Amino acid sequence: MRRHRRPGFKASLPLVVTLAALLLGGCGLGKQSALSPAGPVAQAQLSMLWQSLAIMTVIFIVVLAVFVYSLIRFRARKTDTELPKQVHGSTALEIVWTIIPIIIIVALSISTVHYAFVLETPQTGKNAVQVQVIGHQFWWEFRYPGTGVVTANQVHIPVGKKVNFTLQSADVVHSFWVPRLGGKTDLIPGRTNTLWLEASKAGVYYGQCAQLCGAGHAYMKFTVLAQSPAAYTAWLHHMQTDTVSVTTPEEKAGLALFKQNCSTCHTIQGTPFHGNIGPNLTALATRPTIAAGTLPNTAQGLATWLKNPPAAKPGAKMPDLGLSQSQIQSLVAFLQTLK
Repeated sequence: MRRHRRPGFKASLPLVVTLAALLLGGCGLGKQSALSPAGPVAQAQLSMLWQSLAIMTVIFIVVLAVFVYSLIRFRARKTDTELPKQVHGSTALEIVWTIIPIIIIVALSISTVHYAFVLETPQTGKNAVQVQVIGHQFWWEFRYPGTGVVTANQVHIPVGKKVNFTLQSADVVHSFWVPRLGGKTDLIPGRTNTLWLEASKAGVYYGQCAQLCGAGHAYMKFTVLAQSPAAYTAWLHHMQTDTVSVTTPEEKAGLALFKQNCSTCHTIQGTPFHGNIGPNLTALATRPTIAAGTLPNTAQGLATWLKNPPAAKPGAKMPDLGLSQSQIQSLVAFLQTLK
């Protein structure tokens, strides 16, 4: 006996899918919610969103009201014996519904263009901080011009100060986005784009690449650490004067392994290692994650990464070094001294 699908299933499927999409979309609120702005840029962008939503809501209500009124007012009645009078157009009505959308579009355009120019103009003044961002497959490089400070996958900024970001790509198109602070802006090979952001309060803000850029795109994350101006200045000084100190035999063995296997790709301030292929590892132990947000920055996380980078992060260009378990432990011990 054939089993027949219930007739209401197909009709209810779009509703189920829509509700599921809304529920899953709600999972994005929190760490990366553009609806929780923490700076003037994100606040301005949210204001434009609410403005557009308010106008569209009014339009929806008006159209829905006219639609419902028409359904009721001109519905077929049992007493009707012939077709109602056919109306083929109203010049006045057509002029009205042409002019009103034009007014709405102009109103939206004025605020959008105004904010676009404000947010695209680099900030000037002695308090403005300059940060150069370079996107790589699949990690972020942050340079502080004039200071010699370079870091990776975590950018430090002072609270209450405008930060000018110059955005460049080392390979393919990436997109720089910190939802709670503003953005997003593309990093395009051969071109330099700019944007500025500002954090209104101290905290950690989460960002990521918002442009599909390869197998490791989903693992190309970064954090923005907004600090008080004094803490930010102290961090800059620490990064400029950082030295490496190894004391235990295991740490020294790890230093030797790093020199042999890693120094041609990575830089560490205060050492003779100045590789420029992979991320700068100065003060690595102070970062919350490794591999651009893929793994926690713990002994276990470092060991997992060193054992087989491509397995831990799809698309990773760091090769499997073929290290033994004891070598991995020594290298982890050394990396954890980079504070």
